[in-house]
Amino acid sequence: MVNLQIAAGITSKEIINFLKQEQILPEVIVRILSTKIVKEFAEKKGITINLEEIQAESHHFRSHYNLETTSDLIAWLVNQGIFYEDWEQTICDRLLAQKLANHLFGDQVEAYFTEHQTEFQQVLMYRIVVPFERVAADLFYQIEEQEFSFFEAAHLYDIDQQRRLTCGYEGWVSISELPAEILDAILNANLGEIIPPVKTESGYHLMLIEEISEIELTPEIREKILNKLFQNWLNLEVQYRLQQSQIQDVTHQSLKSYLSKNSQQKL
Repeated sequence: MVNLQIAAGITSKEIINFLKQEQILPEVIVRILSTKIVKEFAEKKGITINLEEIQAESHHFRSHYNLETTSDLIAWLVNQGIFYEDWEQTICDRLLAQKLANHLFGDQVEAYFTEHQTEFQQVLMYRIVVPFERVAADLFYQIEEQEFSFFEAAHLYDIDQQRRLTCGYEGWVSISELPAEILDAILNANLGEIIPPVKTESGYHLMLIEEISEIELTPEIREKILNKLFQNWLNLEVQYRLQQSQIQDVTHQSLKSYLSKNSQQKL
């Protein structure tokens, strides 16, 4: 790496002050501490990375960034201000975290999936949102009486321009992202039926659920669950280390706030 202090007169103190002012110092500290914790636990568990794994991950990285030749890779690294050795270490750190995550929580994924299936379900939804209860009630009645269709009503009355253009089509929506009042209404309705108005902070919702997705533990969902379990564990380890450090300054309070916001990672 370039010596910033010599090349541009930038000191380490100035870098730290800048990170504080931009409110990203807590994130940097947590990421550094997280890497140290992963290495410590991996060493205790006897987890290592071999050359073949590094090469495979390097190939995946180069393919992702369209770096077809070694020259392309070197040029990319130079542009990013990264030495090859540092880039390779980043790959090793990522692989080590993945292997540790699988070692600690790999056998818990299926149980978590079984207990939290609604987190992974999706619904194919059409929706109309209007600002007033009376408007929503009138629209529901007129659709039920077939004075016009749900889709015509969405095109004419929805408060969202994009939904008006798509006649209420929202596409596949994750159940875990829906407010509780909307979720309750969906789960108590039949497919293909217009759901009566439901009030939320954004207005009054009329909904039509066309399909509910089948649930299966795909590789993508497995990876998400594994990452969630691992990150929640890692956050707890970081909190414990910070408590042991007995730092009581503004930076420490910022760290506590950052960890609190990120303590329960969502899928």
